[in-house]
Amino acid sequence: MPSVVNIAATRVVEARTQSPFPFQFPPGSPFEDFFKEFNQQQGAPQKRKSTALGSGFVISQDGIVITNNHVIQGAEGILVKFTDGKEYEAKLVGTDPVSDIAVLKIQSSNKFKPVALGDSGKSRVGDWVLAIGNPFGLGGTVTSGIISAINRDINMGRYDNFIQTDASINQGNSGGPLFNMNGEVVGINTAIFSQSGGSVGIGFAIPANFAKNVIEQLRKYGETRRGWLGVRIQEVTKEIADSLGMKEEMGALVADVNEKSPAKKAGIKEGDVIIEFNGIKIDTMRKLPKVVGEAPVGKEATLKIWRDKKVVNK
Repeated sequence: MPSVVNIAATRVVEARTQSPFPFQFPPGSPFEDFFKEFNQQQGAPQKRKSTALGSGFVISQDGIVITNNHVIQGAEGILVKFTDGKEYEAKLVGTDPVSDIAVLKIQSSNKFKPVALGDSGKSRVGDWVLAIGNPFGLGGTVTSGIISAINRDINMGRYDNFIQTDASINQGNSGGPLFNMNGEVVGINTAIFSQSGGSVGIGFAIPANFAKNVIEQLRKYGETRRGWLGVRIQEVTKEIADSLGMKEEMGALVADVNEKSPAKKAGIKEGDVIIEFNGIKIDTMRKLPKVVGEAPVGKEATLKIWRDKKVVNK
């Protein structure tokens, strides 16, 4: 509890007010200039402050806080509040909109109590988990549940690999931690599936193992540096697999290769099917961007490709 914070991100938004007069005065009317000026004033954009509420958690004694990018995106001021009522201003260290992770630094010389990021790779379906957050502005709310699924792809982005849980997650829980029974953070609560806007027991968390690499880069560089192959890919359907002489539908079909890309230099061609990357089997097309994105930048990678009805190593 002492490591989980409520986050209030303040933005300035512009809103245009509609003119109260739905009619125009005829040219030359004595009221024309007066109402023209009045309408301009009414139609001018009005600036107002908007506050978004979310959650976060401390991972170092000097006050590094992890949250979601969408909680603090476009914020002019960020305030973090602990369960003991203490409030601090925070500045943005770095953010990654693609994975929806942001790193903040509390503007204080105080020592804070951190939580540890656990090994989410050991998490299994059926494991008990606890979510702590700030749903609907009710700070310090704890909900429990189990892991419903792992490696869930919900088509939110290129690197979808969520832990699904039935622990109640609502608006304001975004950026909060998902704990295992050892008190380690195994996920960052990010999204819910809901047609009503409330929790229906289907929540999604970014796995800690994926987040660790992103957090480390954001702290070090203020941005993320991901592996890049330089190809446009498409799904291998049954028809494509049959036409290429493949026994099963797997891999990512290369539809286009960027000029001056690592793939071009390695001799990858259109029509190749990438079936393995750095020893990791590419079961589906969507797995390739995740695996490539997590690969170390500037280092050689080994690929297995299906070409001319045989496996080629690159």
